[in-house]
Amino acid sequence: MLYISIIISILSLGFSFYLISWIKKCPQGTEKMQEIFKIIKEGANAFLKRQYKTISVITVALALILLVVYGISGNWIYGFQVAAAFIFGAVCSLLSGFIGMWISVRSNIRTADAAQTSFAKALKIAFRGGAVSGITIVAMSLLGISALYLIYDFLGYEIVKIPSLIVGFGFGASLVALFAQLGGGIYTKAADVGADLVGKIEAGIPEDDPRNPAVIADLVGDNVGDCAGRGADLFESTAAENIGAMILGVALFPHFGVAGIFFPLVVRAFALVCSIIGILAVRAKETDDPMKAMNKGYFITSVLSAIAFYFVTMEMLGNILFFYAGLVGILASIAFVFIAQYYTESKYRPVKEIAQASTTGHATNIITGFSVGLECTAATVITISVALITSFKLGNLTGFPGGGLYGTAVATMGMLATAAYILAMDTFGPITDNAGGIAEMSGATEETRKITDKLDSAGNTTKALTKGYAMGSAALAAFLLFSSYLEEAKLTVVDLAKVEVFVGGFIGAMLVFLFSSLAIRAVGKAASYIITEVRRQFKENPGIMAGTSKPDYARCVDITTKGALKQMVLPGVLAVVIPIATGLILGAEAEAGLIMIGTIVGVLLATTMNNAGGAWDNAKKFIEAGNLGGKKSFAHQAAVTGDTVGDPFKDTAGPSLHVLVKLLGTLTLALAPLFI
Repeated sequence: MLYISIIISILSLGFSFYLISWIKKCPQGTEKMQEIFKIIKEGANAFLKRQYKTISVITVALALILLVVYGISGNWIYGFQVAAAFIFGAVCSLLSGFIGMWISVRSNIRTADAAQTSFAKALKIAFRGGAVSGITIVAMSLLGISALYLIYDFLGYEIVKIPSLIVGFGFGASLVALFAQLGGGIYTKAADVGADLVGKIEAGIPEDDPRNPAVIADLVGDNVGDCAGRGADLFESTAAENIGAMILGVALFPHFGVAGIFFPLVVRAFALVCSIIGILAVRAKETDDPMKAMNKGYFITSVLSAIAFYFVTMEMLGNILFFYAGLVGILASIAFVFIAQYYTESKYRPVKEIAQASTTGHATNIITGFSVGLECTAATVITISVALITSFKLGNLTGFPGGGLYGTAVATMGMLATAAYILAMDTFGPITDNAGGIAEMSGATEETRKITDKLDSAGNTTKALTKGYAMGSAALAAFLLFSSYLEEAKLTVVDLAKVEVFVGGFIGAMLVFLFSSLAIRAVGKAASYIITEVRRQFKENPGIMAGTSKPDYARCVDITTKGALKQMVLPGVLAVVIPIATGLILGAEAEAGLIMIGTIVGVLLATTMNNAGGAWDNAKKFIEAGNLGGKKSFAHQAAVTGDTVGDPFKDTAGPSLHVLVKLLGTLTLALAPLFI
């Protein structure tokens, strides 16, 4: 069963190499396009190189701390196992982020070139570029866990004990994902805010205008934030949730044997095949809506995943109730995608309300946008609640001890069945955003810009729905990891009436707000550096606005890089230190309270920020399309302000909270023996 997962993962990586080969054969555009592409690529590489050095130092230091702490407690061998798995997970997560960025910067110029002649070809290139990231990341997650399992099996460990030995893999992936998402998010939004405020509002020039010194930093940010950061995020999601489900599968070992442990890996492998078929099905006509083509592929992936889920469940578990639980997860993922689309697409009420509110000023835009963010939590919570309760009840009906919790694990597997396809849609967003920037800066025709704008608008929606999907999966995964933590900590009840547990819950809620505050403030501080620099260049070199001299793009990239890396350390370190300190001082049950309350608050706040930010962004684009006065109108200025406020919400704090919620689970799971 384990070899099925390994073989399918390797074949999937082979398919990714085929897509890379296909993309690299596509034309790279004009000489001017290639010049801009090289600057973006160099900036992205420079940022990742410096960011990864910082993350590596933190990772090695924490691995040594894990080893020493376990050693002092008398368990050097276990400490070494956890530390080794931790480093392996961190390395795989770093590689996942790099792959996402690498393919993105090579797809953007080819998409821009294709947009000069064909909308359908441009869509195909951008989506297949995203597919490389999605397929590779899910396949690597499966390979990493399977390889660790084989190593420990070869060393002679008991089958039922191995899942607990590889929890460090999930912890390492979570830590890297946190810093990658946080650092990339701070960078991309600092550059975006600087480019928008000084370029659009003060100088009155269009987005991606080559006269804006911050425009290259902004385009680089799309790659290091939305590609590298989100790639590490979803790698961590798949790894942590597989490990949590495997631990719960141990409880059912007397009934299913090793099949209950390997089920998450096998069903994920077959779902990967379904995603590949869905990706190949994405095709569009020249007049099509981009979302129509991608939604078609998503539905194909979902239907095939449900079919595969049935056969794998019946073969390995032999109980159709677990298939129904998986089906609940698949339906929940579809619900999350539609919730995100409803609240962030310009054709629906929420975005139109924000755009209309912009006609009366900046304040009304902010008020309406924030209210939309708060409103969308209702649909999200209802979906999560129905999915958890239904899957738990279905698992209980099987009659197996622990069947209810395993039912929720199977639902989580169902929800993540389409993870590779969803990540392809996510990476599609920054690729098309960059393509639009390259087209604008290279002086492409108006017709080309219309095509890239059409793709970019769809990209905004796909990024928003991916965040909704990621947050929904984080909620289900958090319950899964929480249940696994209770198993490891040998807790059956978490009593909030105990003062230590109540305080632990308070600390969990506080951590979410403090972390979000530091992340948003970090964007503000980093943005202030870039705003000052752009203003300086406009003031000292009037030839920039006249078009007779070039801005200093490299200096803006360098300033944003330094600012982002400097600002990411404090919130990232606090996210690790506070849970560990709480567990060591207040104990295992108080730590459970921290996880439980922190997860609930984190899910709600992330949902608010993700959808509010996405709605603000598309309200601005709705006006820029010629509605309510169009560009440079009073409504447009108010919409730009709203978009600027929403930037750190949807691309820094919100996505980083996805990782924080899962980090609480993987961290405490890895350190559970220390808290007992």
